[in-house]
Amino acid sequence: MPGVVMGAGTTTFCVRAPLAEQVDLCLFSGTAETRHAMHRDGDNCDGDNWMYTVPRDITGAAYGYRASGPYDPDNGVWFDLSKLLVDPAASQLDRRFTQHPSLMQFGVDTAAVVPRALVTGTLPEVPACPPYFRRGGLVYELNVRGFTKLHTAVPEQLRGTVAALAHPAVIAHFQKLQVSAVELMPITAWIDERHLVPLGLVNAWGYNPVVPMALDPLLCPGGVAELRETVAALHTAGIGVILDIVLNHTGESDLAGGTFGLRGLDPQVYARTDDGALANVAGTGNTLDFGYAPMRQLALQTLRHFVRHCGVDGYRFDLAPVLARGPHFSADAPFFGEIATDPWLADRVMIAEPWDIGEGGYQLGNFPDSWLEWNDRYRDDVRRFWRGDAPVGALATRIAGSSDIFARPSRSVNFLAAHDGLTLADTVAYETRHNLANGEGNRDGHGENFSWNNGVEGATAQDSILSLRQADVRAMLATLFVSTGTIMLTAGDEFGRSQEGNNNAYCQDNAISWVDWLSRDLALEDFVAGLSALRAAHFGPFVTFPEEGTWLAPDGTEMKVAQWDDTATDGFTYRAATDSGQFCLQVTRSARQVSVSWQVEC
Repeated sequence: MPGVVMGAGTTTFCVRAPLAEQVDLCLFSGTAETRHAMHRDGDNCDGDNWMYTVPRDITGAAYGYRASGPYDPDNGVWFDLSKLLVDPAASQLDRRFTQHPSLMQFGVDTAAVVPRALVTGTLPEVPACPPYFRRGGLVYELNVRGFTKLHTAVPEQLRGTVAALAHPAVIAHFQKLQVSAVELMPITAWIDERHLVPLGLVNAWGYNPVVPMALDPLLCPGGVAELRETVAALHTAGIGVILDIVLNHTGESDLAGGTFGLRGLDPQVYARTDDGALANVAGTGNTLDFGYAPMRQLALQTLRHFVRHCGVDGYRFDLAPVLARGPHFSADAPFFGEIATDPWLADRVMIAEPWDIGEGGYQLGNFPDSWLEWNDRYRDDVRRFWRGDAPVGALATRIAGSSDIFARPSRSVNFLAAHDGLTLADTVAYETRHNLANGEGNRDGHGENFSWNNGVEGATAQDSILSLRQADVRAMLATLFVSTGTIMLTAGDEFGRSQEGNNNAYCQDNAISWVDWLSRDLALEDFVAGLSALRAAHFGPFVTFPEEGTWLAPDGTEMKVAQWDDTATDGFTYRAATDSGQFCLQVTRSARQVSVSWQVEC
C-alpha cells in the first residue's frame, strides 16, 4: 500500500504514479534536496507503484516526490519534474499550503513553496472500542480554530488548535450541553482558493484539501499525537469525535490550478465528463472519481488511519453523493460496501451531506440504512413554520423523524443551522445575506435562507424587537430538542452567536466567524442545557417516534386533513402511550407568541 513503511533499520517509500515515466524521491535537509530515482514495483499493481528503500531509519526526515512524463493538461496529464509533490499518504507536513504563481507555471521549480511531508515512523494503534456516540444524541458542529480563538479560559498558545478542545473549560461546556459527539470541521491541510489571495482573505473552513491524511499544521501543530490525545480526553468525558472530511475534490482546482499533489502523480483520480473535461460536481474545479478503485483505496486508507491511530468515532462526508458516482449516483456504490465490510470502519458513525451540484445530486434519503444524513428539509420546514409560511403538517412530519424520507428508526440528522448559512440568531435578524466582506459583491452563499427580520413591523421599542427574536430562537431550539432523530447544534447557536448576517463566512478568519465567548447569552445557554437534559432523561421517543397516538387541533378536537395543510393552523397537540408513560407533545404558533413543551404525563 502506498505510504512510508518502517523496517528493521530501513525506511521504504511507496507512491502510486502509473502514468509517470520516472519518479524521484526527494529528501531534504534544510533547503538542500537530494533526489533518488525510484523503481517500479513490478510485484504489485502491475508496476503502478514506485518504490525506494533508504537503508536506515530516517524518522523525522522531510521528503516529497517529483514525477516526469507528458505534460498535456487538456488531455489530463500534468507531469512536470520541476514540481515538488506532496505524498498523498502523508500524515504530517512541515508547513501549511500557500498559493504561489509558480504552482501554476510549467517548468518553474516549487520546492521553496510546497510543504514537505515528514516521516512519522510507525504510529501506535488505539485500542479498538465501540463509538462514543448514540443515534438520537446531540452532535455539536464546530470550527476548531474559530471555536477557541477568543476563549479566555484556554491558554493563549493553545487557542485555535485541536488540543484546546481537551481543555477542562471547553469539555465542561460540552458536558453542560450533554453533547454526544463533537463534529470537527476539516482539520486536514488545505490551500486557499486562488481568488482569495488578491482580496487579502484566507480560507477559514478547510473545505479545499490537498492530501487527505495530513493534519493542518496551524490547527494541529502536534500532529497525529495531538489529535489522538484530544480524542482520548473527550472519550474520557464520554464525548465522541466525528471528523468532517472532504473526499470529493482537491485544492488543485481546475485546468488553471496548481500542481502540488495527486494531479502530478496520478491524474486518473479526477473524474471527467463525456467530452474529456474535468468534472466539477463539487463546484471547486475538479471532482475525485470514486469509480476508480485506487481512489477508493486512498479514501479507505484515510478513514482507517484516523480510526486506527487517533480513535475517531466516525465521519461526516462533505458532498457525499460524489462517493457514489460513476458518473451517476448509485445506492449500491462499491465504496459503501467496502466501508460496511472493513473491520476498522464497519461500526463507525457515517454521516452524509446528501447533495452535490451535479446531475441527480440531491440524494436525501438514499444512502445506506446504516448511515445518517443531514436533513436540510428539516431546517427549511422548521424555519418556515416559525416564520409563518409553512403548514403545521410539515412541522409535524419533521418532528416525527421525517417519515416521508426515512424509515424507522429515523436516520435524519435534524439541524436548524450549520456552518454554511445564517447562524440561528441571524436567521431571525436578517432577511437577506450580508456577505460584502467576502469580496464577491454579495453574490456568494445561499440566496434563500428562509429567514426573517423579526420585529420590523409592530415593534415599538428595541427591547420588544429583541424579545420577539429571542422567542423565535427559543421556539426553534425547543422544536429541535423534541424532534425524533439525531440532532445537531452548530457551535455558538446555544448562546446567540451572530456573524453579522454573513451566511458564507468561509473566508472570514476573524471576529466575524470566531465564537465570541464574552458576549454569550447565558440565559439562552441555560435554556438549551435544560432542553438537552430533558431529552437525555426521556430519550426513547427521540429515537423512534411513537406512531400510535392522537393528533389534536388547537381547539382540542381531532385534527382534520385540511388543517394540516393550512398555514393558518396555529399548532397541534400529540398524545401517545409509551412504556414510560403518556407522551405529550404540544406546539403553539400565535402571532410571535410561540411555545413548545414536552412532558411524560399530560
